Amino acid sequence: MAGPRDRAGAVLRRIGLLGGSFNPAHGGHRRISLFALDALGLDEVWWLVSPGNPLKPKAGMAPLAARLASAQRQARRAPIVPTAIERELGTRFTVDTLRRLKVRYPKYRFIWLMGSDNLAQFHRWKAWRAIARAMPIAVIARPGYEGAARASLAGAWLGRYRRSAASLKHRAGWSAPALIHLRFDPDPRSATAVRRADPDWASRFSGKRQRDRLTHHPVEPDIA
Repeated sequence: MAGPRDRAGAVLRRIGLLGGSFNPAHGGHRRISLFALDALGLDEVWWLVSPGNPLKPKAGMAPLAARLASAQRQARRAPIVPTAIERELGTRFTVDTLRRLKVRYPKYRFIWLMGSDNLAQFHRWKAWRAIARAMPIAVIARPGYEGAARASLAGAWLGRYRRSAASLKHRAGWSAPALIHLRFDPDPRSATAVRRADPDWASRFSGKRQRDRLTHHPVEPDIA
């Protein structure tokens, strides 16, 4: 895929953004990212390891460095870049993060990746329509959420802007709003199930400083 170009004709890097707590990161995150890379013709997927998800309780949330470390382990030998850049940007809400990323990386083209479970409650996110207008959104199936996602307020609104993955071959295809549904064998794995099976997973990363692969800045251990 040649991909979108800027006004001077240079090919722009295409980046998928997958946000979440990654508490911890697991093989399901990796699998859907590799699928999106191939289906959308992306150069990389960035995992935005959130300092704190406003929609999730703080109880049971491992320190940021441990969650970043689990993401780095899952991303090995793949074009996946885990990052805690939201901590550096000072943003807490997705809409603010996306605005800052677009300013910081003007030569990149971004697409937001989310599971259908997130689309089902996307209308609860701060300024969700502004997020949809900031960049295309690709939705990946999650078991049991497809009906709720399509019937939700955000799903119905975005449904008017459906496009195919092939539209991203051209610069105009990266305009927004745009909703791309990806056909994918659903992955049942979840961080909740991983924590239940291994409640002490974060202790394996305790006390270890991590270096952010995107910003190259250290993330101190045991900092929430």
